[in-house]
Amino acid sequence: MRTHALRLAAGLAALSLTATACGGDEGTDATASGEGGSSCDSVTLGFIPSWTDGLSTAYLWQNVLEDRGLEVEFEEISEAAVLYAGLAEGDVDVYPSAWSEVTHAEYMEEYGDRLQDLGAWYEGAVLTFAVPEYTEIESIADLADNAETFDGRIVGIEPGAGLTAVTKDSVVPAYDLDDAGYELVESSTTAMLAELQSAVDAQEDIVVTLWHPFWAYGEFPLKDLADPEGALGDSEALHLLARDGFAADCGDVAEVMGGLQLSDEQYASLENTVVNEYGEGEYAEGVEAWLEANPEVADTLKG
Repeated sequence: MRTHALRLAAGLAALSLTATACGGDEGTDATASGEGGSSCDSVTLGFIPSWTDGLSTAYLWQNVLEDRGLEVEFEEISEAAVLYAGLAEGDVDVYPSAWSEVTHAEYMEEYGDRLQDLGAWYEGAVLTFAVPEYTEIESIADLADNAETFDGRIVGIEPGAGLTAVTKDSVVPAYDLDDAGYELVESSTTAMLAELQSAVDAQEDIVVTLWHPFWAYGEFPLKDLADPEGALGDSEALHLLARDGFAADCGDVAEVMGGLQLSDEQYASLENTVVNEYGEGEYAEGVEAWLEANPEVADTLKG
């Protein structure tokens, strides 16, 4: 396995990824599974490492596909826009955990006709605003009257994240948070978690942008703020998105990928095992341990 790190270029038109995709003729279907029984020798998985749903499922698929004799390459990408562009250009084969229904809808509008949906593997994903359990407020609507409590800061994640766009374009205006004196701090998931850790350690108030499913809910004493205006949007499923033509080129892989279904409990244990119990440098070992503990999933994926 070769791991490549990509960073956001000055323009997406100049996007150039180094991995070699499966190849073959482009397909025309918007969704596909196992067309023609064709197969391929290698698969390139693209994901954003700090978004650990994508990271943990990428390592899960590395285990499954290498067990089937395929070479798996990773493209570690820093921004969702670049990842969707890479899929559309055919430089990435599969994004294994796409929030394509709501959070990344703008990218689907731009690139969706050049992508294939291999199926949804998790139901009920949702965007959130969260505070520590000891913080007194219960709703996003309470933020406006408590700007001093939070130093006027909403701690967010990557600038190109769908959650960041929803926060700026929907949540902030819906609750008049600009007028209340709030600033959305755009940084990274890693930086947001570091601030959250520091605040919790000091028993200080903080409001962060988060999402379910995410391991942080098992690591920190958090509560979600109610969203009476519905500004964060509806819940959605997490999908396996592929480049156009992938199912025609790699039908066996597309078919097995389309068969993945994880419950909330199964996914939570996968992410916790990979990210927390094993951690960086041992992600693959974490997946192997999780598959051994979840033979029903292993049997489905490995046949």
